[in-house]
Amino acid sequence: MLVEEVMTRNIVSIDCNDTVLDACKVYSKHRVGSLVVMDKNIIVGIVTERDTIERVILQNRDPKKTKVREIMSQNIKTIHALAPLEKAAQVMKENNIKKLPVILNNEIVGIITETDLSRTINVFSEAIDDLTKLYGESKESLEKIIDDWGDLIIKLKGYKKLSAQLDYKFLKKEAENY
Repeated sequence: MLVEEVMTRNIVSIDCNDTVLDACKVYSKHRVGSLVVMDKNIIVGIVTERDTIERVILQNRDPKKTKVREIMSQNIKTIHALAPLEKAAQVMKENNIKKLPVILNNEIVGIITETDLSRTINVFSEAIDDLTKLYGESKESLEKIIDDWGDLIIKLKGYKKLSAQLDYKFLKKEAENY
């Protein structure tokens, strides 16, 4: 399964020069927990609700004056849309991150999160159930085919032995006639 099949396509972003209060309004409006931070058309970071809590609220900073660029996580990792899900999970685990912007043709086309990955568990579970069922049906069919063919092969071997015995008897009788 590829990243593009699971990612969230609606990217919610914010300009790096907007305030943290603006970011909070965007979180609320779009019901998301993170925003991709842009400087013009370039991704420069990601800001999460947790960043807001830890870097503004708990440090008594004014959300009306604090800029998103001051609290965002920089040097973010990205992943290609056509990468396998396993690669996305590996990047997230290795870098201890929960959100990973998705890139295609040097443009952001989505974001994949731990939540997106966890939703795939059901898909894989269903696929495994289907494969298990198919295997069971195939095994039963294969066993029937082997039984049927096995009986036929045993009969043919028996006929071959019988045929060989008949040929031997025939040859012996013919030899006696000389």
